Amino acid sequence: MLQRFGSVLAALWLGLVVTLALVAAPTLFAMLDRTLAGRLAGQMFRIEAHAALGFALLLFLIERRQVRSTVMAARRGSVVSAELLLMAGALFCTVLGYFGLQPMMEAAKAGEPVRFNFGALHAASSAFFALKGILLLALVWRQSGR
Repeated sequence: MLQRFGSVLAALWLGLVVTLALVAAPTLFAMLDRTLAGRLAGQMFRIEAHAALGFALLLFLIERRQVRSTVMAARRGSVVSAELLLMAGALFCTVLGYFGLQPMMEAAKAGEPVRFNFGALHAASSAFFALKGILLLALVWRQSGR
């Protein structure tokens, strides 16, 4: 039961990431002026980043429990699973991509001196978001095969 709940959580997280990237953000920029679309997209990505922290925490707790019970039953093996590494990678992408780069992007938009321009920071943030989607896809794929 716990394993199925973890699979559903991972799939929901992946669905949120894919929906934002392929539906919500492109639609905003197609229908609204760039400034308003950017503000709304930023708000949606803020919500996703905070939700990602919750998804990652719950998935981590579920995975740790499953791995520990498996290792304890077999009395051998590692307590670090591929699923745990995929979750940690997705969480890293969230922390660095949103919580690390977003404040610098805001500063660049406001005209404050930052090390990189807005375009470079946006590209890096987008790359981390795409990598998070790939890691979550791999996580869901692995969990569906259990």
